[in-house]
Amino acid sequence: MGILDIEVWGKDSKKHEERLGTCKVDLSTLPLKQTNRLELPLDSCVGAVLMLITLTPCSGVSVSDLCVCPLEDPSERQQITHRYCLQNSLKDMKDIGILQVKVLKAVDLLAADFSGKSDPFCLLELGNDQLQTHTIYKTLNPEWNKVFTFPVKDVHDVLEVTVFDEDGDKPPDFLGKVSIPLLSIRDGQTNCYVLKNKDLEHAFKGVIYLEMDLIYNPIKASLRTFTPREKRFVEDSRKLSKKILSRDVDRVKRITMAIWNTIQFLKSCFQWESTLRSAVAFVVFLVTVWNFELYMIPLALLLLFVYNFIRPMKGKVGSIQDSQESTDLDDEEEEDDKESEKKGIIERIYMVQDIVATVQQILEEIASFGERIKNTFNWTVPFLSFLACVILAVATITLYFIPLRYIVLIWGINKFTKKLRNPYAIDNNEFLDFLSRVPSDVQKVQYAELRPCSSQSPLRKKRSAL
Repeated sequence: MGILDIEVWGKDSKKHEERLGTCKVDLSTLPLKQTNRLELPLDSCVGAVLMLITLTPCSGVSVSDLCVCPLEDPSERQQITHRYCLQNSLKDMKDIGILQVKVLKAVDLLAADFSGKSDPFCLLELGNDQLQTHTIYKTLNPEWNKVFTFPVKDVHDVLEVTVFDEDGDKPPDFLGKVSIPLLSIRDGQTNCYVLKNKDLEHAFKGVIYLEMDLIYNPIKASLRTFTPREKRFVEDSRKLSKKILSRDVDRVKRITMAIWNTIQFLKSCFQWESTLRSAVAFVVFLVTVWNFELYMIPLALLLLFVYNFIRPMKGKVGSIQDSQESTDLDDEEEEDDKESEKKGIIERIYMVQDIVATVQQILEEIASFGERIKNTFNWTVPFLSFLACVILAVATITLYFIPLRYIVLIWGINKFTKKLRNPYAIDNNEFLDFLSRVPSDVQKVQYAELRPCSSQSPLRKKRSAL
């Protein structure tokens, strides 16, 4: 083991970054599979970093050629399948499964060089794990023929495959991207994926051929669903966009209108606008209230799942294009006293941008919350909807046979003693953790698989536009 270098950075309101300090950890001195609490003083400034470090041997990550494919060997495949069978559901709860990805080739990529060719390589990301292929120079139809193996920590993760053009010492140029939810993988089939733009909302140029195999334990995957999602170590900061803000306002408006229409429907029942509807609603109300028991609440939600399973509702989400607007200040001040005024204006612009960006983020979270609830009932992800049905069925039976006070007592004891049993436990809400796995309408568009025939329109953009 080596030395872990840690850098602490700060960012001001102008988005300027500044390194605050550094520290180092000698990993060879730490024990394996134990949580180590370290307080590390920063070298170049006053202060310290409090960290929890756990060293766990990394297994399941590999890069090989097609001739050396782990799951192609029958004995090794049987061994891996046995490791994730139902009998081993209570062993090593963090080891959910294994993903094997064959990156075969790409066809008709965008020409990024002036010679009309590209130097493409492929980057694969699953959670915080990243692997990449070698670069094939001077071609638009590269054939990598590589096999990548990832350990699966959460079956609801999304595999991101991005094709770049190597550009020497400069940052690589973007050639296309595709996002594939693990639960949508068709095992052992060679699939042709149309590359999309950076926002994953429109077809780019070219296609990529992948073959994937996913083996996982469904019990471990179900339990993992109710724990916090692993946060990405590196995330692109969301920039302020007028169209994204408008889109989020429309998403919140649709949810608000759905709630408003429901309220108006209930009012129409009370006002007898339709005699038949009001009569039926009145009889249902009398029967329900007279015979009401607490277990009927999860039972009603369960029946709603069954209804949507029989008559699936297809949410229609329009394609959205993102555009960013920048604020330019062209006036130049000549005198020194006016420069301070100009700086004050710039500070106000940054402040307004931060406020609008915060509003945009809040609107997106509200819209995503409502859409995720809708998509849970709509069976957008059958695994999650089936899991919700199992939970509701168990809740119905439990509430029918066990008094509510005992259930609340068990829940309260668990919450109060959670920190005592595990001091490093992360406080979480199981319901929100479950919803975080359900895709929003925007994510449904991003994860949707495009047909190769729909990407025939040429997309020729200059490098500066990428």
